[in-house]
Amino acid sequence: MDISAFLTPPDIMSAKRVLCIQPHPDDNEIGMGGVVAALAGRGCEVHYLTVTNGDLGDQSGTMEPAELAALRREETVAAGKALGASKFYFFDEPDGSLQDIPALAGKIATLVRTIRPEVLFCPDPWAMYEAHQDHVVTGRATAQAFISSALARYPRGTATAPWQCSAIGFYFTQAPNTVVDITDTFEAKFAAMALHCSQLNEELLGMYRVYFTMRGQLLAQGKGFALGEGLKVLGPLHLHCFAEAPQI
Repeated sequence: MDISAFLTPPDIMSAKRVLCIQPHPDDNEIGMGGVVAALAGRGCEVHYLTVTNGDLGDQSGTMEPAELAALRREETVAAGKALGASKFYFFDEPDGSLQDIPALAGKIATLVRTIRPEVLFCPDPWAMYEAHQDHVVTGRATAQAFISSALARYPRGTATAPWQCSAIGFYFTQAPNTVVDITDTFEAKFAAMALHCSQLNEELLGMYRVYFTMRGQLLAQGKGFALGEGLKVLGPLHLHCFAEAPQI
């Protein structure tokens, strides 16, 4: 048996269907917009799940929460479509409210078993200094759904058939083991980010452009392309009782 397969990250760029899970509207674009566009450009069917409605994301205090939530849903669909996403799902949980990992994992697993993606993407819940509970809970729940959706009776009472995704990719990670060439999709990432007008003004977009250019160049060093986007990619065996997972 070739054990090296257990110690390397799975391939994600050959996937035909993926589910990108974000705690809030705009996380997919900021965290992995270049990868989304690259996957869609290869013919991959890209699905989006947004867990919260983003109704706390008004720093000006001039919008009612319900009004902002409706606007952010419109921005989510527009930005996702700009990158090539075609299917959109919304759990509409209140922004800043996520606490119950098992309950959210069950809901995510039901969706996973319904649409049967090959790869899941979500924020890295084990990132150091991640202070936003919505990100931590979404990432942990997605990881739980990833390893449990293949169980015949998970979640309890389900009518959906088991499904095992081949890989999970964590964005917003400090430990990337996969770098995707986004040289040709970098501008698409920023065009999509700019569609989140309620959240990202020109000054913030300019700061992000400088940051992601510098980070993209650093990630791409020695790889034969100009700009990269990093993910921590793991397979089902890596996420349960697998001591070497941090080294993969």
